[in-house]
Amino acid sequence: MDFFSEISKIKTIDGALAKLEAMQPVTTKIQKALDDSIRFHDQYFRKSGEPYVVHPICVACIVAHCGGDEDMVCAALLHDAVEDTDCKIDYIKDEYGDEVCSLVDALTKIVEIRKEELTSDSNNEKLILQASSFRKMLIASIHDARVLVIKICDRLHNMLTLDALSEQKQKRIAKETLVVYAPIAHRLGISSLKNELEDKSFYYTLPDDYNKIQNEKNAKEQDLKLRLNQLTERITNLLLSNGFLRDNFKIQSRIKRNYSIHLKMQRKGISMDEMFDLLAIRIIVKNKIDCYRALGIVHIHLNPIPSRFKDYVALPKENGYQTIHTTVFDESCIYEIQIRTFDMHDGAELGMAAHWKYKSGNSNQNINLKWIKDIKENSDIAKNAQEFYEATTSDLDLYRTDIVVFGPDGRTFALPSGSVVLDYAYAVHSDIGDKAEKAFVNNQRASLIQKLKSGDIVRIEKGDTIKARHEFINSVKTSKAKIRMRIVCQNKTKEIDKRVAINILSTIFEKERSTIEESIRKCNFESKLEKAATDIAVLKEIKNRFKQEYNIDSNFFSLLRFKTLKLKDKKFDNLILYTNRNIHNLTFSYCCHPKFGDSIVALKKDQIAIVHHKLCHEANKEIYNNAQQLFIEWTKDTRKRLRFIVSFENRRGVIAEVLTILAKNGYDILQINYEGKKRGEDVDTQTSKDLKNNVLCEIVAETEHSNKKKVKDILEGKYQIKMLSDTKDAYQE
Repeated sequence: MDFFSEISKIKTIDGALAKLEAMQPVTTKIQKALDDSIRFHDQYFRKSGEPYVVHPICVACIVAHCGGDEDMVCAALLHDAVEDTDCKIDYIKDEYGDEVCSLVDALTKIVEIRKEELTSDSNNEKLILQASSFRKMLIASIHDARVLVIKICDRLHNMLTLDALSEQKQKRIAKETLVVYAPIAHRLGISSLKNELEDKSFYYTLPDDYNKIQNEKNAKEQDLKLRLNQLTERITNLLLSNGFLRDNFKIQSRIKRNYSIHLKMQRKGISMDEMFDLLAIRIIVKNKIDCYRALGIVHIHLNPIPSRFKDYVALPKENGYQTIHTTVFDESCIYEIQIRTFDMHDGAELGMAAHWKYKSGNSNQNINLKWIKDIKENSDIAKNAQEFYEATTSDLDLYRTDIVVFGPDGRTFALPSGSVVLDYAYAVHSDIGDKAEKAFVNNQRASLIQKLKSGDIVRIEKGDTIKARHEFINSVKTSKAKIRMRIVCQNKTKEIDKRVAINILSTIFEKERSTIEESIRKCNFESKLEKAATDIAVLKEIKNRFKQEYNIDSNFFSLLRFKTLKLKDKKFDNLILYTNRNIHNLTFSYCCHPKFGDSIVALKKDQIAIVHHKLCHEANKEIYNNAQQLFIEWTKDTRKRLRFIVSFENRRGVIAEVLTILAKNGYDILQINYEGKKRGEDVDTQTSKDLKNNVLCEIVAETEHSNKKKVKDILEGKYQIKMLSDTKDAYQE
């Protein structure tokens, strides 16, 4: 029985104490924390009926398993005391000192989403609460990352004992664990915790899929283990016959974990039989040189697959992970081979905890926590909780494929696959990304949105001003680039809106810009000016006040001149103009491509309104040259239309299953195109042998704008979404 299975079966205080004593020397300080935890939690019980104190003691066991120090174990024993009992934080400080007090205080401030009154998946409030929890958890750990380790251990014990809760709570907690806790464990490099969190969450969120994979593994277990044993013996003999001593290396073997299998099947659209790395061998040696000696022996005697080689020893991952990965083909079977040192192995299993286990001091020295600081920066500039949450979780994606690019000084930067030059620029520094003007990749001039590949050497030349690049936001991959570019565009939009409002008022009254500005100051409309460019009610309020200011009502000749002062609305398809001028036509300028809902402006040319994106460079030139402008806005269309491509397993009835899920969640299906479908043929009755194992289906659907149920949230998990776009393009309309 493995360690986590043992922990999950502990139900009594004596059993928990015995396990902790077997793992960790019980110092005077730890004994006091045990006594206090038992005293404070007396008369408290878990949903399962067991004494509540069993939980903090088991959490302390997991912390000890991860190499936690004395203060971490004490904090684990007391982590719920301040929040749930009459224990005060001042007592912790007086009795245990600043270190333990700081840890317990940070853990107490992290508000977990456990309450029964949480809203359903359809309500955006849940996302906001989850994002808030996520942010607090990360920010609380900036000064001491041990907080994260204890919190993850706390969540893991909750996952190990989740059976006592209702099915609804099990699913909710498991989903949160997958998107928050497992990714953080991954970024901390603690694979032992990450793997257990994933598999437990997978079991509760998709039990049918979990059991299907487990049954397949069980059916093949004898054959798979036999193959692993044969390869282990062969590699052992190869190492021994090529100069390695038996005590200087260790070989481990494993079958891929259930959640990893599930994700790969979804991502690649393959079955379990088609997986390359279902079987893996790990070679653990004494030093780095031995890693490369072992690699040479493996490649000489087995058949390596060149495209599946990664050297994380020479170029470690951001979380400090170091291992050589290669894949070999041997006797009609494919194996993943990992090669690392014993220190690297401890680092991979324990992550940052390995630093505390083998090095003196409890600081974060030598631990890469830049990603936490980046997340804090993201949270500071994100316009809302949803934007922060979506961007950050995409950066914490466990299974994203990374590339490594070089700066001109030789520094390495790990970026998600598909990243462009601007992602690199923002990875170097926000100021370089904001002002990037020219780019060179491998000494060749390149576009700022040119995709990068591993090994590229990138150089950026920056200008003097910050550039607003709304058209590039969907091209970048990293959250830092996306959020920073959005905030730059937001700031630029605010600046433009003030000028647009003045231009519109100048056009209405046929007065010079300076006159309008003077009236704005005189009437104290400075605070409303920006809003006047986007809110017709505010514009009318200012217009009516100016009408009085210019004494138009009392001046006969002015009244004749401004007989069309009233703003009339003119509708052109998806757009409405408000103007006192004769406008006969509306057209789009093709220097920019606004989609339905984008920020737009209308320039007046004779009796034509020309529509631009508000951040269009050509439009901005005219706006800053005091061009005549009109108030414009999109119609209040209540429906949105989406086009998306879904990949799913080819089986009878699957399309009807997908369409039923969409219909139940408020989506009306307008069009469906199915790979392999023949004219007049029922797509669900076509035999699977005529098609590949996985097929693609293109769907066009409409739903209300107010519908918060996103296609990704509805379908992902069982089906893979390959593409998603909004078809409401202003030019198509």
